[in-house]
Amino acid sequence: NGLKVLLLEDHKSPAVTFQVWYRVGARNEKDGKSGLSHFLEHMMFKGTPTVKPEEYSRLIAKNGGRSNAFTSSDVTVYFATMSRDKIGIEIELEGDRMANALLGETYFEPEKKVIQEERRLRTEDNPVSALGEVAGAAAYMVHPYRRPVIGWMQDIEKLTRQDLVDYYKLYYAPNNAFIVMTGDFSTPEMLAKIKAAFGQIPRGAEPPKVQ
Repeated sequence: NGLKVLLLEDHKSPAVTFQVWYRVGARNEKDGKSGLSHFLEHMMFKGTPTVKPEEYSRLIAKNGGRSNAFTSSDVTVYFATMSRDKIGIEIELEGDRMANALLGETYFEPEKKVIQEERRLRTEDNPVSALGEVAGAAAYMVHPYRRPVIGWMQDIEKLTRQDLVDYYKLYYAPNNAFIVMTGDFSTPEMLAKIKAAFGQIPRGAEPPKVQ
């Protein structure tokens, strides 16, 4: 299905880090739809048919792990570090939400308000960040880096749940992602777990080239 897997054994400590990198960020968005990649990152924690909203983080923490995610101009990444005997939980959770994220309507508007407040705090109320955003827009006038990762406020306000659903279907596919895993594990064993979690997810359509 096109998913690339990079595994590096490192047996210095009994811990494993597992990351899923999606080749999608602010550069893939269209003018008027800025902030979609970052918004989708937030909504990926709102559950699947088998995992309740916000349960992902609770499951990782309950099993002694740490998890997070980030969005940039080029990529969106989800990752967790856990003990070697628990990392299978993270692998299954990531495979599930690659294919089955609900992006529920109930959480869409509340999460939009969270993102708007995040923008106010980190950009609009921060002179250095505000200046950097304007300078970037001026420097990259004909380049997709002109759009801020969090999105312009007027664009965030206009985004719809359907925008997120369409974006998810287009970019969250195994052929537009790769897995990076390092730590104290056996490669054949982990590759088998990855194939079990991700192998049945169908290849998606090829995403459009960045303009």
